Amino acid sequence: MSRPRIVFMGTPEFSVPTLKALHEHFEIPAVVTVPDKPKGRGQKMMPSPVKAAAEELGLRVLQPVSLKDEDFINELKEIDADIFCIVAFRILPTAVFTLPKIASFNVHTSLLPKFRGAAPINWAIIKGEKKSGVTSFILDENIDTGNIVGTREVAIGESMTAGELHDELMPLAAELAVETCKQLLSGEYQRLTQDDSLATPAPKIFREDCKIDFNLGAEDLKNFINGMSPIPGAWTELDGKKVKLLKSEISSEIHTKPKNYLIKNDNFLLQTSSGTVKVLVIQPEGKKVMQIRDFLAGYRGNKEGILE
Repeated sequence: MSRPRIVFMGTPEFSVPTLKALHEHFEIPAVVTVPDKPKGRGQKMMPSPVKAAAEELGLRVLQPVSLKDEDFINELKEIDADIFCIVAFRILPTAVFTLPKIASFNVHTSLLPKFRGAAPINWAIIKGEKKSGVTSFILDENIDTGNIVGTREVAIGESMTAGELHDELMPLAAELAVETCKQLLSGEYQRLTQDDSLATPAPKIFREDCKIDFNLGAEDLKNFINGMSPIPGAWTELDGKKVKLLKSEISSEIHTKPKNYLIKNDNFLLQTSSGTVKVLVIQPEGKKVMQIRDFLAGYRGNKEGILE
């Protein structure tokens, strides 16, 4: 009996553990990812993390510029896969996701129907959620709306950043993808219809969205900083220079002057109308990311001031 054939589609580092897990259990006749892109000062053409991993595993890689390209679609038809598994890739046209014998499914980094969209990890932190997770669902014509096959949950810590949540979800996505493939292949699974009335958006975040609003209360300010970290990074200006604040927590310090910052006892405090936030990690413009104590050790600016 031939092994089930799973085509994998993905791009970033997040997708790599899933590809490796699927490779251990199933035949992977092809991996689909984005074309190589120029990176760095030398603008050298670099593969996506998924392509690099696929080549290490000796897998065939397809890199269509357009997912509607006829040659690409014909290649997929010839592969005759049982399932397409998609993790952090592009929106598939109907002509592609309807090709497998059984189904195409996506692993999304939220507990659907919450946080449909491009940036679910960031928005879960920004909105102060207490838990997150990954959801596998069958692709349909709309974005992140298909019937749910399975989920995995994880708690969101009080000062967890989007980057930290991302790293916790990576192995869960791999586990869920393998389990979902097995369920689809056996035919023994439930398709849970999403309740659209519970849906919340998670739109793509742009750099212009990342300037810190110091009118926020303490909890919302902490969540905004942590939810934007490490990329693209919440920022403000300190002594006329741009700085990114990359991790924070609620402080027990008494707040007296909202919208002020205060450097006190090796702490960098942000004072709001409803409490105080302590900055833990910072990145001055043009410099590396550093712990706040290392930044303050060399800081010669004002110890107190207004943040706009």
